[in-house]
Amino acid sequence: MSGAVATNETILVVGGGISGMTAALEAAECGKDVVLVEKNPSLGGRVSQLYKYFPKLCHPTCGMEINLRRIKANKHLRVLTLAEVDKVEGRAGDYTVTIRLRPRYVNENCTACGACADAVSTEIDNPFNYKLNKMKAAYLPFNMAYPQRYVIDSSIIGTPDAEKAKAACKYDAIDLGMKEQTMTLKVGAIVWATGWRPYDAAKIQPYGYDRYDNVITSVEFERMMDPFGPTAGKLVRPSDGKEAKNVAFIQCAGSRDRNHLKHCSRICCMASLKQSTYVNEQFGDQAQSTIYYIDIRAIDRLEDFYQKVRANPTVKFVKSKVANITEDRESSDVILHGVDTEGYHRYDNRHDLCVLAVGMEPSVDARGIPGGVHADASGFLEADAANGAIFGAGCATNALDVNRAVQSATAASLRAIQVINKVSGAEV
Repeated sequence: MSGAVATNETILVVGGGISGMTAALEAAECGKDVVLVEKNPSLGGRVSQLYKYFPKLCHPTCGMEINLRRIKANKHLRVLTLAEVDKVEGRAGDYTVTIRLRPRYVNENCTACGACADAVSTEIDNPFNYKLNKMKAAYLPFNMAYPQRYVIDSSIIGTPDAEKAKAACKYDAIDLGMKEQTMTLKVGAIVWATGWRPYDAAKIQPYGYDRYDNVITSVEFERMMDPFGPTAGKLVRPSDGKEAKNVAFIQCAGSRDRNHLKHCSRICCMASLKQSTYVNEQFGDQAQSTIYYIDIRAIDRLEDFYQKVRANPTVKFVKSKVANITEDRESSDVILHGVDTEGYHRYDNRHDLCVLAVGMEPSVDARGIPGGVHADASGFLEADAANGAIFGAGCATNALDVNRAVQSATAASLRAIQVINKVSGAEV
């Protein structure tokens, strides 16, 4: 697929997470033509992988459902998945963008019946569950995936399993001959909303993430708690399936550290506070959560949530930067070592499970964004007049919680609309 499919009165939104969906919808509902591109097979981003939001502890499926309904109803919005921006040329109000589209091997005839998945035997790591379990090589990314179409993993193309998937489909939806394609767009403004990724916990050597099964990350913990996650919502230890009633949460795992991420990732304190309520949810009075922290940064309206958790008798707070973690080889318990800085007492505390509140870094380092933009030392996209009409949104610009990411996306969308208004001669 090649050739111009948009005009310089079109807004391109890069990234289909909560920020990208917000920016695209705000512009499209103002009557602007929008193309939303997402590198994964489905929209949703990391918000779709959460079990609950803070501070209300509601499930993200509600907000997702509303946004997807708005997307489906809007004629001004076009969605491209498995799509990545390769090149950006031009200037504000007149960009030419080259987009690469990877094959899904499934066309629009798909009804999401699942017959292709039933037919194949090959299993691959499940990226939606942070590779904590396996899934079939013909798969629906997750229950609320949009588009609601299966994907055939490229690893089985050319194998008998792919042919089995094709033979099982009653709707002629499997197209094993799909190839990678490129397309060129003319757009007037770009909203860059490529989101964030968890810091690689294996780099924090003293915590043993890559050595001990019962040291996991906060994002993995979210998936474990989801009824559709790798443990069907049961809080159990990866090592032996034992119930994890005594859980340690370590703050600033990779953040505010000159050896890792120098910035505060903002969401980590609230993530651990929220996740301590999950332990209570499973085990009631038998739950025991210990939060190891440097300081708690629960700003604005979130302070009330912090105070509520602080008053919970099953939650203990230890002011300390954990020095290192070891493992009891017989029990697979994890043992946290350090000094409580409020009393300067040394501790060697044993827990069933340890959850690292890993830091947040941009999924795409802004220094590598095609077209050239200004970035800060952490790789987040900075607002700068020299960026032209490329506007950052959400966690592409800073470490933000969901609420602030949505606000940032709305602001970026309004800036893009102003550019399009000038291009079209509309009054601003």
